[in-house]
Amino acid sequence: MSRKIELLAPGGDVNAVKAAIVAGANAVYCGLDTFNARNRASNLSFDELNGALRLAHEYGCEIFLTLNVVILEHEMGALFKLLNQLVNTTLDGIIVQDLGLFNIVKKHFPTLHIHASTQLTTHNESQVEFLARIGATRVNLSRELNLTEIKILTDVAHKCDVLTEVFVHGALCIAFSGQCYSSSVSVGNSGNRGRCSQACRDEYEPTAMGNKHPLNLKDNSAYFDLPELVAAGVDSLKVEGRIKGANYVHTVIDSWRKQIDTFVQTGNLIEDDSSLYKVFNRNFTNKFLTGDMTKNMFTDNPRDHSFDHANEKNNAISVVQIYDAQQELSTQKSEIDSLVKKKIEFLDISKRELSLEFTGQLNQPFTVNIIIEDKNDITLSNKNAKEPLRFEVQSQMPIQIADKSVVDIAAIDKRFKTFSNANFEIKNMDYTNLGDNLSIPFKELARIKKQVAFLLNEGKDVIAPVELPKLVNHEKAENITTLSILISDIKDAHLCNLTAGDVYFKLPESFRTDNDKYINVFLEHPQLIPWFPAVLIGKDFEEAVRLLEVVKPKLIISNNTGVAYKAVQMGIDWIAGPLLNTTNSYALLTLQEDLNAKGAFISNEINKQQMRSIKRPNDFKMMYSIYHPILMMTSRQCFFQQTVGCKKPRIDASCMLSCKKETTVTNVKGISFAIDKQKGGYPSIYNHEQFLNMDIVTDYADKFDEFMIDLTDIGSGDKEKLDKAVLLAHFQDLISGQTHAADQLNHMVKVKTRQQYVEGLNS
Repeated sequence: MSRKIELLAPGGDVNAVKAAIVAGANAVYCGLDTFNARNRASNLSFDELNGALRLAHEYGCEIFLTLNVVILEHEMGALFKLLNQLVNTTLDGIIVQDLGLFNIVKKHFPTLHIHASTQLTTHNESQVEFLARIGATRVNLSRELNLTEIKILTDVAHKCDVLTEVFVHGALCIAFSGQCYSSSVSVGNSGNRGRCSQACRDEYEPTAMGNKHPLNLKDNSAYFDLPELVAAGVDSLKVEGRIKGANYVHTVIDSWRKQIDTFVQTGNLIEDDSSLYKVFNRNFTNKFLTGDMTKNMFTDNPRDHSFDHANEKNNAISVVQIYDAQQELSTQKSEIDSLVKKKIEFLDISKRELSLEFTGQLNQPFTVNIIIEDKNDITLSNKNAKEPLRFEVQSQMPIQIADKSVVDIAAIDKRFKTFSNANFEIKNMDYTNLGDNLSIPFKELARIKKQVAFLLNEGKDVIAPVELPKLVNHEKAENITTLSILISDIKDAHLCNLTAGDVYFKLPESFRTDNDKYINVFLEHPQLIPWFPAVLIGKDFEEAVRLLEVVKPKLIISNNTGVAYKAVQMGIDWIAGPLLNTTNSYALLTLQEDLNAKGAFISNEINKQQMRSIKRPNDFKMMYSIYHPILMMTSRQCFFQQTVGCKKPRIDASCMLSCKKETTVTNVKGISFAIDKQKGGYPSIYNHEQFLNMDIVTDYADKFDEFMIDLTDIGSGDKEKLDKAVLLAHFQDLISGQTHAADQLNHMVKVKTRQQYVEGLNS
């Protein structure tokens, strides 16, 4: 086998990065203390990142930096400052969620390679094509996909000159990544900002099936699925675990390294996976990958399973047997700890020491001698010590007798002391062999400094800083704000007669193949505008595209960039839905410039202050949902197996199309959440409160072209069903500025919140 199979390791802190490198990772992904989706990891400083880059590259390992969160408008200055630093490192790629970052990097930092994060929920062919269009060189596919789906998307990616990456080991989210708002809604910490509080691991009141952790999945492990992943053409095998320590990272990466090497060399697999159970795990499942989603994917224990596994492996039943099994595992864990510490003990990422010697006499060139030493050389044996690196840079003209301007020590110091930076610590600046009262043109001194910078930057020109461009905030096309509504039942089509605004019809995530039910809805009711969901996989995506082809609507709302990409190819206008997590002006530019969007909903996760400075592109609508059930998470797994129970042993094709169950789960604080499964929909969990934000109508009537209210029954649970016509009338009064409307809406909507508009996304 000649194709490279990359093993991609997590690096939550410096020691984890070192452990991954020595264990045989081909690449490591890590984060800084800003703009990354593992806020709870220790993460790296910028100086540590540079040291890790140098160390990794010595071992033939690459480093990718996670910038995989949505970006807020006020953070753009800090983001540009960071990107200006990153382009002058040897970084191998950045991992990105925010669509605005694609626009920024493509225009201003094109030397950076962009990897599309799993937070972008990539699961259909046209999403891959869209990401390739906006600059992605690699796509991390949704971890809910099966092997057949992965192969199809990988084939498409390779045609677009894009690599694919698949999670093969580590924690599994129950929700589609990028589509989980449970942490944001419940405690104000968004998963889209790296602050997930793992509500899916929480304890709940015992369900009818007796489970206290009904949303908790086992960990992912595709250890024995390597041949199928290789056959699917996957380029990178990714291990989750940036919150885990060095012992975990080394053990898992070492095990996978041996598995990959054995398979490449012999075509066979190592049958023993016991090493993976010696470090943190919640037991293992590969059911997403095999497409065999059973209730065995769940475990009612969210904590470490390693000691339980030791008991099971040793058939330990008695107190003595259990004690012996636990002691044996504790000893093994201690041995792992000692092994890892010994392996990484002398791996140094501290700044290199830089000495600069300045020499020159009359009529001779001005010369800078550069000596670079690693600090750790003093701790290594002579056999392993590295020789210092030496370079020399000379002026292109001889030194002259000073006339008016003198190139003295102060002038040289001023220019060259800046090399004490993230990579280097100046040990010495030696002027002993530099003559007195001499001169060369300052322009020549600047050229020499530039050449020194080139050599210190590993033979790359230093890229000049880019300033944050000032964007124009364009006015609304019309000086009015309209009210639109969202429905999902054709019985509500009569509401079209009660409003002058747009009426959107919410489509399901799954369709019966070659069934024209929803096509006929739009053909018979041309005033309805199709509203596409965030997740459309396989035949469901194909049926969504067929609907576009047959109906040929003038406009659609899409929460899925794959559907949007197809719409653009067909000449159909589209507006980006709220589940595309749009939080800044540059994301609006990406949607407009690369996907010809006519408008976008601004994310409901951001607050009043965070949306204040978002700037509208020219001829572009800005929209916002002011009333809707609050989605907490959507899953490809079944929430009913662990709650009310289900007779089916596994999820099959009919589950999506036919199941229409609903129930609730109640946390230990006594708050209940509605679990809702519509026909054709994925199981979803909704907050117990409705989102109702009337303040924004007066705060930002001049900013938004349209406010929307969701009049579907989805996610309503056991809430009182409201008269939709009356509700619509009150919202119309609110939009038109009638003062009594707010009181009437507060009276009708009993259980409500606008907390996200108050709290927003944490920095």
